[in-house]
Amino acid sequence: MKKKWQILSISLALTSATGILHAEGNINAGKHKAESCASCHGDNGNSMVATFPKLAQQHSSYLERQLRAFKDGTRNDPMMSAMALPLTDEDMADISAYYAAQKISENAMPVLADDDEDEKPAGNKDIQTLIAKGSDLYRNGDLKSEVSACIACHGPFGEGNKPASFPALKSQHADYLIKALTDFKSGSRSNNPENIMHMIAKKMTDEEIKAVSYRISMMK
Repeated sequence: MKKKWQILSISLALTSATGILHAEGNINAGKHKAESCASCHGDNGNSMVATFPKLAQQHSSYLERQLRAFKDGTRNDPMMSAMALPLTDEDMADISAYYAAQKISENAMPVLADDDEDEKPAGNKDIQTLIAKGSDLYRNGDLKSEVSACIACHGPFGEGNKPASFPALKSQHADYLIKALTDFKSGSRSNNPENIMHMIAKKMTDEEIKAVSYRISMMK
């Protein structure tokens, strides 16, 4: 019964979300077309830079939606917008199919910096304590601050929801997740349906954002 209302409130979004119906792209063609993406996202979609997202094993429906958003300007990023602009619908489908077919890499346990006060969570909690807090937030949300549980849209293991184009999150870089949630919180990223992520993230503290990001980064 614990905090089920947060899960229910977001689960309702699943019933109203419109599934994306599209022809699956060509994986082999996508591999060739994705060569220009490798410098940031890695040869197989596993970025070596923690601020660039891993694309491996991501739902093709989600990737296509993001590429369209970059192309039409509803999601703003100068580099990605320039990359997406010349892509056709077929190109987007092929690239997305290629990355969806790759296996995401696992992350090493995060290490909190001892010499950088800005990187420490409030109260100098160690990483295991922070991850435990993130696990509780992911599964149960926070009744007091009305933060909804992540599990409703992104699944118990961070696997996401392909028909609804809700992204898989497991094994994503923590630094990227922190940036994404911070951007949702500030409103600088707001292209998701009904702005659900902005409504959730704006209620989260910086420590909660770090906690849930570190937890998700450890999901396999």
